[in-house]
Amino acid sequence: MQFFGGSSLTSVAPEASPAPAAPPGTGTGSNAQVLYVFNRNGVCLLYREWHRPLRTLDPTQDHKLMFGLLFSLRSFTAKIDPTTAEKGNLGVPLLPGQGCSFYSFKTNTYKLNFMESPSGIKLILITHPRTGDQRDSLKHIYNLYVEYVVKNPLYAPGTPIKCELFNKHLDQYVRTLI
Repeated sequence: MQFFGGSSLTSVAPEASPAPAAPPGTGTGSNAQVLYVFNRNGVCLLYREWHRPLRTLDPTQDHKLMFGLLFSLRSFTAKIDPTTAEKGNLGVPLLPGQGCSFYSFKTNTYKLNFMESPSGIKLILITHPRTGDQRDSLKHIYNLYVEYVVKNPLYAPGTPIKCELFNKHLDQYVRTLI
């Protein structure tokens, strides 16, 4: 079943659902550097590195910094949203879908791409700064997560993701990203 971008009412396996296409001649997969998957409570369910230039010394600290950055950015974008009269207070947790939509930001060395599902699952994909919009890619990764993790009867929600099929399909898909 497609949870994002699909109008089909029947269950479709991820292999049958087309992945977002890469621009011609660019499907090297070397632009995706890191993927984080957090639950709504800030627990890192998955951390994957592909082409990260520098390794972090303490992964736990890295996860806390990343979640804190996202928490602050979401709060900040909601606070400065010009379309909403009620701004709330900075630092107050937002519900999934609440506030201004934040998709990505770019520095001279990387681009952070972000998606939050209706259930509060947060996907963060770090890519090369010249990589285009990755919203469709994040939706596809989320659909892989639903198909191979959420529907897996052996997976206990809130625990680190150790599903081999998910990892296999994730790696296959990341190789196609530009």
